[in-house]
Amino acid sequence: MKPVNRAELLDHQNYAEGREVTRPAVLVAKELRRVHLGPSLTFLFENRETVRYQVQEMMLTERLVKEAEIEHELATYNELLGGPGELGATLLIGIESPQERDQKLSRWQGLPGSLYLALADGTRVPARFDTRQVDERRISAVHYLKFDVKGRVPVAVGCTLPELLGEQALSPAQREALAADLGG
Repeated sequence: MKPVNRAELLDHQNYAEGREVTRPAVLVAKELRRVHLGPSLTFLFENRETVRYQVQEMMLTERLVKEAEIEHELATYNELLGGPGELGATLLIGIESPQERDQKLSRWQGLPGSLYLALADGTRVPARFDTRQVDERRISAVHYLKFDVKGRVPVAVGCTLPELLGEQALSPAQREALAADLGG
């Protein structure tokens, strides 16, 4: 997927003026790319629209005007996008209780390596994850994943970790959105 470039971004003041018009469409795009697997795992597949939105929101919140700061945010968020034939996703691990979260994030060390996308022919495409988000004690509650689907549209997300074992089928609308991302 082509990265978002600096010329596509508005300064934070102009973005703020048009935010209420553009924000609803981005929220729809994000909803189409959000997949829940069990009660604790949420995948948010990223595309150029979601990344551009995140950068614009950071520019607005932090009142960024220095080019170096904007370029840093842009580079950081562009890392979420998949390369050619890939899908990029943010995995959010939601556990409300801080004590339970700490225990599970320690116990689930193998989680990143147990995640996959299922293709229509039954192939399971494993997640590649950022190893900076795992240490010897526990994993992070947020992971940035890449799936090299080679341009094929997945039909489900899944996990083989025994405690989180399961698979969630993607809806037709979700498959269509991911197909558009892979095609763009």
